[in-house]
Amino acid sequence: MFRVFKKLNWFFRYYWKRYVFAIISLIIASAIGLIPPKIAGYTIDQIQFETLTLQLLTAIIIGYVLLIIIHYSISFLWDYTLFSGAVILEKWMRSKLMQHFLSMTPIFFSKYRTGDLMARSTNDLKAISLTAGFGVLTLVDSSIFMLMIIAMMGFTISWKLTLAALIPLPIMAIVMNKYGAAIHKRFSTAQAAFGEMNNEVLESIKGVRVIRAFVQEKYDAKRFEQRTKDVYDKNIAVAKIDALFEPTMKILVGLSYTIGLGYGALLVFENVLTLGDLVTFNVYLGMLIWPMFAVGELINVLQRGNASLDRINHILHYQADVTESDVPVHVEKVTSITFDHVSFAYPNTDKNQLEQVSFQIKQGETLGVVGKTGAGKTTLFKLLLRQYSGVKGEIRISDVNVSDLSLNTIRSWIGYVPQDQMMFSKTIRENIQFGKEDATDEEIFRVMELAHFLNDIKQLPNGLDTQVGESGVTLSGGQKQRVALARAFIKCPELLILDDSLSAVDGNTEANILEHLRAERQNKTTIIAAHRLSAVTHADHIIVLHEGQIVERGTHDELMQLQGWYYTQYVQQQLHGVEVTG
Repeated sequence: MFRVFKKLNWFFRYYWKRYVFAIISLIIASAIGLIPPKIAGYTIDQIQFETLTLQLLTAIIIGYVLLIIIHYSISFLWDYTLFSGAVILEKWMRSKLMQHFLSMTPIFFSKYRTGDLMARSTNDLKAISLTAGFGVLTLVDSSIFMLMIIAMMGFTISWKLTLAALIPLPIMAIVMNKYGAAIHKRFSTAQAAFGEMNNEVLESIKGVRVIRAFVQEKYDAKRFEQRTKDVYDKNIAVAKIDALFEPTMKILVGLSYTIGLGYGALLVFENVLTLGDLVTFNVYLGMLIWPMFAVGELINVLQRGNASLDRINHILHYQADVTESDVPVHVEKVTSITFDHVSFAYPNTDKNQLEQVSFQIKQGETLGVVGKTGAGKTTLFKLLLRQYSGVKGEIRISDVNVSDLSLNTIRSWIGYVPQDQMMFSKTIRENIQFGKEDATDEEIFRVMELAHFLNDIKQLPNGLDTQVGESGVTLSGGQKQRVALARAFIKCPELLILDDSLSAVDGNTEANILEHLRAERQNKTTIIAAHRLSAVTHADHIIVLHEGQIVERGTHDELMQLQGWYYTQYVQQQLHGVEVTG
């Protein structure tokens, strides 16, 4: 049960002063809280024996007021210090998770779905934060505070009465341990179900237009209802165990009260105790209720926190399959890109997506990559971006193996426009500035002209400040492509990769963009993958991929003379004026 604290020792070691101060303050506040019952019992005895004077009563009242002020001040200090520490832990864990997500490769995100990651980043972090705050409080109150109360009851009143009243405690320990094990198991299951529900909600929201187009609203609503029922059932299973804590504690506390009152009254009749002692004892017994409840709360909180921490650590301990060299080689700029007999297969697949691919392009040249759908064009770019490991052969930049270069260096050289453009739910200006954070409006308008987007921006209601909506929902496919192009252009990268990034624009727009591209990037390297072959006719080199292999290579004129696949596709596209993918 206490393993969760051991797992968090890295945090407690760093903030040990904060937690030591909070715990000491909590203990002092608890000790001060034990004084008033003793004063009350003393006052009752003074009344019973008719020895209470006005001067003594005044001193007692003043003492009470001072104790209240001191207790309030110290309680504020430990409360603020302890629970602000829990907030800091949540912040740290959230930052670690985010940094981890940003360093992960596609394999990680294929194993863990977005909804599950969101569940771990919200509900599980809250449970861990609760452990570092409320968990520490209940630990101190269920141990040190309880022992302090028992000591006061035993040493200042009667050990016989104290031990008799505490008979239910061992029973409580056994029952609470069983409850805790059940809570851990059921809470883990409930959190996993919540993650699955998140996944389905995200899919439904993203695919809402498809759902409506195929009139699947009722089916999707029914599917969601089944999922929510599953989450409900699993949380009810947690709640059933949770609900047993309080009644169990009340029964045990009731037994303690019964023993305390019955045996205590007997001791008063036998003149072993005074009436004031019995009142004080019962006040202490009442104060003991919270520490006894705290035992149950402690087990509950720690088991939930332990389950959540295991889920978070499972993610954080996942090692990225692509790692950097311990001593990266420093390269000033991209002078050449070489693929030397590169073969690659995605994880858990037997067939190679690339097979013995070899080519070289030099600084300032343009490479066109064409082929049927699934030929391996996007895979080639992913390997250049070092998104996957397990590459056979060599990929070199400036004659240095990419595995010897820093990942940040490689990606800082590259401006990548993928097939599926990602628009952030911000303004057009902010989406373009993602490529260059301090870009001015003048620079933005210049790259929008290169991307042939100026006419569109004039028609939008707020110009550059137009909100694009969730994933760019307010923009057309062609507009999203051109905003993505502008975002890459403003970076002015050493290597620009366009992965079928002109498919949603018309032929005239494509021609204008390519003309601007040639003029702008005369001394920089460009790689263009396209199904519409008109996008690569100007390239210095063109390779044709088929089932991961290069089957044709050369310039546009050379490939036309070969009269192979490239020639056939180009003629068909010119005749029909449409994209033919083969």
